[in-house]
Amino acid sequence: MGLLKLETQNLTLEFDSGTGSLVGLYSKVSDWNIIKRPHLGLSWRLMIPLEGKRNNQAWGNEQDAPEWEADENHVAFTWNQVKSRFGGTHNIKITTKCCIEKEQAVFFMQIQNRDDLVVENVYYPCIGDLHRPEGAKRYKFMYGAQCNVREAEMYPTFPNRNGSWSMDQPTFSLSDQSNPPLNPMSLVCDEKGSSLVICATQRRMEACAWFAECLPGWSNTNDFRVFEEDSFGGKDVYIRFSVGHLPFVAPGMDFELLPFALDACTNDWAGGIECYQKWADEWENTARKIPGWVCEPHSWLQLHINSPEDELRMRFTDLPKVGEECKKYGIRAIQLVGWNHGGQDRNNPCHDPDPRLGTFEELKEAIRQIREMGVKVILFAKFTWADQSRADFEQIYRKYAAKDPYGNYYVTRGYNYQSLSQMTDVSTRRLIPMCFGSAEYREICNREFQKCVDLGADGILFDEGCSHGPSMCCFDTSHGHRYGESIFAWDETLINGFREIVGDREFLFAGEELYDFQYQYYDFTYFRSWGRDHKPNMRRQRPHRSIMTSLHGFNDRAMVNQSLLNRYIMSYEPYMFKGMPSDAAATIAYGNKMDALRTQLREYFWDGTFKDKEGGKVMLESGENMAYYSVFETADGKKGMIICNYTDEPVRVIPILDDGSRLTQYRLVDDSELTAFADSLVIPADSAAAVI
Repeated sequence: MGLLKLETQNLTLEFDSGTGSLVGLYSKVSDWNIIKRPHLGLSWRLMIPLEGKRNNQAWGNEQDAPEWEADENHVAFTWNQVKSRFGGTHNIKITTKCCIEKEQAVFFMQIQNRDDLVVENVYYPCIGDLHRPEGAKRYKFMYGAQCNVREAEMYPTFPNRNGSWSMDQPTFSLSDQSNPPLNPMSLVCDEKGSSLVICATQRRMEACAWFAECLPGWSNTNDFRVFEEDSFGGKDVYIRFSVGHLPFVAPGMDFELLPFALDACTNDWAGGIECYQKWADEWENTARKIPGWVCEPHSWLQLHINSPEDELRMRFTDLPKVGEECKKYGIRAIQLVGWNHGGQDRNNPCHDPDPRLGTFEELKEAIRQIREMGVKVILFAKFTWADQSRADFEQIYRKYAAKDPYGNYYVTRGYNYQSLSQMTDVSTRRLIPMCFGSAEYREICNREFQKCVDLGADGILFDEGCSHGPSMCCFDTSHGHRYGESIFAWDETLINGFREIVGDREFLFAGEELYDFQYQYYDFTYFRSWGRDHKPNMRRQRPHRSIMTSLHGFNDRAMVNQSLLNRYIMSYEPYMFKGMPSDAAATIAYGNKMDALRTQLREYFWDGTFKDKEGGKVMLESGENMAYYSVFETADGKKGMIICNYTDEPVRVIPILDDGSRLTQYRLVDDSELTAFADSLVIPADSAAAVI
């Protein structure tokens, strides 16, 4: 075995010249042999289905020796043909490269398929022995999930996302909205923060999934515990990890996989974001004009006026009363939900006003009156699905639905409203994901969107614009795209078409739980961040973007404090967004104080850069670390902190900045002025302090 070595600032990589396998991977920053056993090294893996043997695998380390070239900045391998385990030799050429770019190891693969079979799945890059750091007591996989961060333990337990009937060993495969490139960065780390980072390096949509297997399996099924030893019963114990691609490379097609980079750091998610930002900062779209009002501290009301079970809560002619309350309570915008024919999540993609609530002209007039009060009106909109219960679904929409390889359309379970029949899923209206790759369907969406514009709204909030339900790819070539194309490939095309309709008019394009790439063509996102364990993934990635969270409580001080902590805009939603501002008067009063605080100190906590916990720490009087704080940095380098007390008792805290500069003043949300302090300050129960 001849070894080919590459060095980045943080990693050492070794490749076997005889197989192309990655057989050595070492983190310099944490002294960690990530690949501990070279004989477990891998290069790539393909699935090339045969008639009667769909799961026909080809493994890179089982091929004839590849051609190779190398220098200090790259290693490249070429296989001019591929041998699969059950199909013999295939006329498929594979070229892989690992290049040093931005001091990271970036993995590229090109597939040239001259065979008569489809290359359906590709696993690359592959880490054949993802070994935990020596002495690690806990080893976990962290991954983005829109605005949140999720974790899955890999040691001492390992999850099985698939049933025991479906795999040979515990397998972790993400196929929901947490998969790349929707959330293009993940990492594995131990409890000390030693981390291996995996991230996409191009802003390109491709159907992918994070994929890990635990071999040979669990030591103890009762608690899904894995072996502590590196071998058991003569078998290696190891984790095999890869990025799984679903390219469906047809005969005669050349395909470049979405490249992914490896890097290392020592401060888990925050460090991983910094690694990813080396790429993402290049993609930032600064040319798009964003409505100025959404870039200021302010709050919204979300109001639902009808559901699929026919609540018919408010006529359009009564909506100005909502505007009056919003003006009274200092709320800047209303997101109006359920205004469309049939109510929320019914009759999609129809955006006709529900005639039972009033006429088109009555809704338009209500919007005009509310806007005259200085309150913006944002219309809830939905284009991703067609309601399967529509009378014209089969006639009009079925042909535009995203199809699976068997010619059937995908089905989303839908949402349950109000009645027991829907709560038990008996009469739920199923939602069918449409394919934006169909120009004809996009034209239908354009006509429906035009109705929102004609109503005089200040913008739309595209609900579930981040999602296509269970569909990752579409296989209906009658839509005008290739077989197996990523269903997300036209998300940007759709919104750009809407922008052409609006032209130069100031109009807000907001979306629910945007995935990272969507921040290049949306202005604003909305999501739910409930829970003290919320990790502000997207705020860290997009420190200055407009991100809004929801508050349902009637004395929701903790969520107001969390909004301050993470620079979130607040959406007041009493009675699960069925109520009026006056229903949540206590929450809004506290929320207004919070917005006044961050307006007064906006240099730090609005215009400043969110740094999460980087650059400081907060100690309790007992000497323990305080968990709920964030650091902000002004344009000229000054640091400030937000510290939240989520408990029902006062706490004394000691804020400390890593650079040695002193924090000398604070303001509680309930206060109107700054107060001087020496080393520590007391934060009352259910309160928060801004410290500068």
